Amino acid sequence: MNPEVTTETTWKRWLQQTVLFDQEPSLELLAILLVYFVQGVLGLARLAVSFFFKDELGLSPAQVAALMGIVAIPWVIKPLFGFLSDSLPLFGYRRRSYLIISGLLGAVSWLLLATVVHRAWQATAAIALGSLAIAVSDVIVDSLVVERARQESQSDAGSLQALCWGATAVGGVITAYLSGLLLEHFTTRTIFAITATFPLIVSAVAILISEVRVLEQPSLNATWQQIRQVRQALSQKQIWLPVAFLFLWQATPSSDSAFFFFTTNDLGFEPEFLGRVRLVTNLAALLGIWIFQRFLKAIPVRQIFLWSTLISAGLGMTTLILVTHANRSLGIDDHWFSLGDSLILTVMGQIAYMPVLVLAARLCPPGIEATLFALLMSVSNLAGLLSHETGALLMHSLGISDRQFASLWILVIITNLSTLLPLPLLHWLPDESAPHSPLMPASPASDFAPPIRETVSLSDVP
Repeated sequence: MNPEVTTETTWKRWLQQTVLFDQEPSLELLAILLVYFVQGVLGLARLAVSFFFKDELGLSPAQVAALMGIVAIPWVIKPLFGFLSDSLPLFGYRRRSYLIISGLLGAVSWLLLATVVHRAWQATAAIALGSLAIAVSDVIVDSLVVERARQESQSDAGSLQALCWGATAVGGVITAYLSGLLLEHFTTRTIFAITATFPLIVSAVAILISEVRVLEQPSLNATWQQIRQVRQALSQKQIWLPVAFLFLWQATPSSDSAFFFFTTNDLGFEPEFLGRVRLVTNLAALLGIWIFQRFLKAIPVRQIFLWSTLISAGLGMTTLILVTHANRSLGIDDHWFSLGDSLILTVMGQIAYMPVLVLAARLCPPGIEATLFALLMSVSNLAGLLSHETGALLMHSLGISDRQFASLWILVIITNLSTLLPLPLLHWLPDESAPHSPLMPASPASDFAPPIRETVSLSDVP
């Protein structure tokens, strides 16, 4: 046997089993992973956006929180993009064309921020356009993942979702530290201009998607059939009860914006250090994915959700130590305390989120993958929007501003304890279904568990 052939075969087997979680290597899989990777890489501008709002536009924490709720709207209407993709091919393609357009829109949005945006409403519109671009591309690759996940064996269930989230986390890791370091040497607008190049990758890899060209537009009857399928799926109690639970839990108030202002204006954290925090939390997300894939994917959803929520709420209270500066009396530096806190909370949040993607993907019936999966996920995004807005109202009522943080400890307590309120409704989630349980992919009555809210850390700034 040729040694070179043997070596190549061994390398491919190692790549498939270790890096790709037993997924068959292909150009389409590469394209899917690159789209998710770009979503992580776009975090390069996250800190720049936060400082742009705070320093250049002079917005308060409550105003930033309110604006972040507005720019989340495209993620709330994701089902519309899924419906368009499933029922309205562009230039003969359901997936490729939408990926190309989304990449171009993303590049335009960041170029606008880098050049002509000078007011809050302009910045909101530009960021909303970028949010729209990411939401469209996310719908497309989600539908491709759903189609592939349906073919997974029971033992491999969840591997593809873990791989995709891993690709996003890797993109975040690569740019996390740079997001803060670059702010030490360049303006926010320069970083926006650099970020504008990444969405073009999405447009470029669209050609790698394996798709047969549609020669005829779907008939009106076919479109109505898709609508009926979605309505039938949503009429099942096994679906709408978990979705209702998701909504109630994720709509609880958020303290993201106030905490960003506190860390920069009160604790004096520099952009470079905040970049380190983002690096740590992205690495922690990868660790959370690995822990779930290695040890937890066979545990029922209710158990994972219950314990991860209780533990996260308890650990979230440790933020009070930082807010009240009690860590200083204990001899713990603000920087070290925030790094450790962010790492642990991010691992817990990622572990809690993974089972959701498995069940949601295997729920969707053939033909409406993009529409139904996007609809299920959009509930989480709508709840997130309300979370930002209720958080903004709380900040305003508590008198929290860009320099006033006396009441921040109250906000921390409210936001952590509120996540426990829906736990008495835990029976709305599937009973004995583990994430790897075989679901009937063509049946709208399949079990579904809602996305788990990711725990907020210091890096989760607007």
